[in-house]
Amino acid sequence: MIKLKRIYEPATRDDGVRVLVERLWPRGVKKASAHLDEWAKEVAPSGVLRRWFHHDPTRWDEFRRRYFRELDENEERWRPLLTSASKRRVTPVYSSHDREHNNAVALKEYLERRRQSRSGHVRKEAA
Repeated sequence: MIKLKRIYEPATRDDGVRVLVERLWPRGVKKASAHLDEWAKEVAPSGVLRRWFHHDPTRWDEFRRRYFRELDENEERWRPLLTSASKRRVTPVYSSHDREHNNAVALKEYLERRRQSRSGHVRKEAA
């Protein structure tokens, strides 16, 4: 199971494995108080894509397409998260204020699609 959470929200036991999925460390957060199991910088969007998107909701669909393409080209980056999520709860942690248009939301969608395609239940949705 994959659950999302902002890094500014308190960690709970229900989070399972907490993985920061940001390329840059979130402002105002001390590493000791983040309660993270891992910082997976490599699964975050490239710096070029992150700067292009700039959390602009009007670019959301194109951001997802580009980010999914990056993920497609780098399976070794996201595969460990999907493997962990098949065994226990994994919570990708993000810093964006926008809870609907951020890389963690896109990553969760991507991983869930991969899990479904692996199990033979592929949804036919445009990325």
